[in-house]
Amino acid sequence: MDQPEPGRPTSSRLARTARLAALPAAFAGRTAVGIGRRIGGRPAEAVAAQVQQRTAEQLFATLGQLKGGAMKVGQAMSAMEAALPEQLAGPYREALVRLQDAAPAMPTAMVHQQLDRAFPAGWRQILRDFDDRPVAAASVGQVHRATWSDGTPVAVKIQYPGAGEALVADLGMMQTVAPVVQTAMPGLDARQLFAELRARLVEEVDYVLEADTQMAFADAYRDDPDIAVPDVFAVEENVLVSRWIDGTPLSRVITDGSQDDRDRAGLLLVRLFASAPVRARRLHGDPHPGNFRLLADGRLGVVDFGATEALPSGWPGKLGPLLAAGRDRDAGALHRIAASAGLLQPKAVTPDALMTLLDPYLQPLRSPTFGFNRAWIQEQTRLASDPFSAPARTQRRLTIPPRHLLLQRVAVGMTGVLCSLGATVAVDGEIRRWLPGYDTQV
Repeated sequence: MDQPEPGRPTSSRLARTARLAALPAAFAGRTAVGIGRRIGGRPAEAVAAQVQQRTAEQLFATLGQLKGGAMKVGQAMSAMEAALPEQLAGPYREALVRLQDAAPAMPTAMVHQQLDRAFPAGWRQILRDFDDRPVAAASVGQVHRATWSDGTPVAVKIQYPGAGEALVADLGMMQTVAPVVQTAMPGLDARQLFAELRARLVEEVDYVLEADTQMAFADAYRDDPDIAVPDVFAVEENVLVSRWIDGTPLSRVITDGSQDDRDRAGLLLVRLFASAPVRARRLHGDPHPGNFRLLADGRLGVVDFGATEALPSGWPGKLGPLLAAGRDRDAGALHRIAASAGLLQPKAVTPDALMTLLDPYLQPLRSPTFGFNRAWIQEQTRLASDPFSAPARTQRRLTIPPRHLLLQRVAVGMTGVLCSLGATVAVDGEIRRWLPGYDTQV
């Protein structure tokens, strides 16, 4: 089996398959050992917790080393860390927060090679004081600090060599870890998650596309008192240079932030999510905490635009009336609007069943503010993970169009982050401000 250089994603299909395939095999082995220990008299809960902890450690370590699409799955899961049952949350929380911020770094020589290819005339003239130590590492690239030629501090995002090939190698084989992911988070439809991610992951290695998107957001939020988007200074095939912004990573606000900081971060996340389709004509599609910073002046800094969706007409026209009907518990209107939007076959799901399914998730819209917390999302996850429950049966009968999958994932992921923050947020006011038709049902 090939051994990649440190920091280079394993790109060989055979090698990546072997690493991913080892996850379910190792999980099965641990489960068998656990059964044996249970027969030997150890409490079932203790055995299950130990299996889950070791599974988490191997799962996130492997995903981090593979980078590419495999690590992206871990980051998507990390946004839903709050949904884990509290007795199992500890082992995952540490691994998940670690995955949000970091991955094994590229060697310095490899970093310089990427810069040489991007700026053949000489990168040291335009990137002064370049720090060889990365300040962040993510699924397809890592970030270094430097100074632009005019003295402006900049962030230099450098793509891992072979990241594109690694993504392609991941697309078909990530399904093999679905049983492990499902065990780690029973309320997550892992196969649907992988299918949706496959449709978007390749875009994330296109730094030119990302730069265009980032510039559109920067123009839309320029001089905004709440949202900070760094300007793009330069982009080449595998290097993206942006203005540096200081701030506290959202993952650290989750673990160490004051309640005021948590509430502020939560409000601005909702504001960005609700306003971007109106202001930038795009949806920011990756709510995991590593993509955000809380700045000293109270603004929310957004530092990654690899996953977005163009919405040239803004929000879908029926979304506002749909949410309003659910908010008001108008089951008939909710059912009618959902059917007209192609979300269900009218005879397959009754209005009452649809209302029962969606009612818990609409609670944040029914009061001036809503306090998100782990217990609330854990209860919703528990109910959703019971395949024999009435809501689960209704869920299986819905027909969500593929074009809405990213919107659904962003909403779910952002809710998970808000619960991890424990933030109290005026969701209804933000939706009312930005979503057309929310005040008037049709």
